[in-house]
Formats: sequence, C-alpha cells, structure tokens
Amino acid sequence: MIFNKKVVVVLPAYNAELTLEKTYKEIPFDIVDDVILVDDCSNDNTSELAKRIGIKNIFKHKNNLGYGGNQKTCYNEAIKIGADIIVMLHPDYQYTPKLIHSMVYLIANGVYPVVFGSRILGKGALNGGMPFYKYVANRFLTLFENMLIGQKLSEYHTGFRAYSAEVLKNINYNNNSNNFIFDNQVISQIFFKGYEIAEITCPTKYFKEASSINFWRSSKYGFGVLKVSFLHFLARTGIYKSKLYK
Repeated sequence: MIFNKKVVVVLPAYNAELTLEKTYKEIPFDIVDDVILVDDCSNDNTSELAKRIGIKNIFKHKNNLGYGGNQKTCYNEAIKIGADIIVMLHPDYQYTPKLIHSMVYLIANGVYPVVFGSRILGKGALNGGMPFYKYVANRFLTLFENMLIGQKLSEYHTGFRAYSAEVLKNINYNNNSNNFIFDNQVISQIFFKGYEIAEITCPTKYFKEASSINFWRSSKYGFGVLKVSFLHFLARTGIYKSKLYK
C-alpha cells in the first residue's frame, strides 16, 4: 500500500509454469498488497504452482478466452477486491517486476494515472533479443498510431502496465476484443477519455519460455492495430463514434 492506496498485481497467465515462480519472487511485497493470477485454461501446472508459491487469488478459465479475455477477468477481480492501483505483469518473466516501485509511485503521487514500461525507450528491445522484424513492425505501427491518435508514445505494444483503478472503471474495457488487440483498444479508450500515459524505460528478455505470437498472428494483430487507430481518428474528429468509446 502507498499513501493508503491498495496496490494489486495481476498476472494474466497461460502455460506459465516454467517462469511464474521467478516472476513472483521479484514482486515488491513491501508495496504490493495482493496478487491475482488468472489461468486462461493452461495445458501445464500453472494454477497448481501458483497455489504452492502462495498466490491466494487464483482464477482458472474453463475455456481459453484469449489474452484480452484473460485481462478482463484480471481487472474485474482486482476492482472487486478494492484495488486503487492495478499493475498488469506478464508471468513469463519478459518484464522485470523490479520496476513496479517506479511505476506505481507515479500514480500514487498523482503525477500520471497510467504508466507503461517501454521497451523502445533506450535500447532495451533489441538488446533483450526482440526479433528484428518485430522491432521494425513496432516502430511502424507506433508511428502510424501516434499520427492518428494524436499522441507521442514510444510504443503501444508493451505488456507491462500500471493503471489507476479509476481509469479502468471509466473506460469500457469489457466491450473490447478477447484477443491481443485488447491492449491497443484500452490505450485508445484511455486517450479518448482525456487521460495521460507516462512511460519509463524497461529492459526486456526474449527467450524460449517467454510468451510470443507467431508471424501470422503478429500480422493479424498489426491489421487490428490499424483498424483501432482509424476508429480513434474518426471518433476524435467527430465523424464516427465506435462502441469502444461509449
């Protein structure tokens, strides 16, 4: 807890057995009050391991809902237990939990309502092993999104995020996709509501056990990003307002 604000870390998990414990051990429990793990119908022993290492709030989907569907459960359950600040951390150890202090304090002090860990600020992405084609795609999509959304983020595709619960309560994230495009829809909704997003430099690690999507799914995601960007542009210019912003 920071300044009487309850801090909850949510772990959207899928086949995270090999990396979950290492991730969990680095969570700073001097400020984190609760951890929620949502197992999206894993094929391994993610949920059983979560119990053994001491995670009390474990939810397992009966069917695989997808990355976005997993996050919806994460945020809904965090809000139910009274979270004031919610940190979304991948349990695949691609992002270090050691940055949680820095991210959460910006929100707790009222400086920004949302903070992202950016792999692109500095040289964290390529140094951490991000495939070059993904780096190029990231840069292209981010440039396109900044132009249409009217912002200056270094990247829109990080999976390490901290939110004021107030922000999540004021956007319609439960209407978003259950797939990977969920992340971009959330960003679009946040900006459309007039909130600001801060970024801090975040090292990243790409290795065999870290989750990733293949080229085909990456391509599908890229087209989804373009669609969200156009919808945001149409909404902010008053031409057409998608249900994402209602």
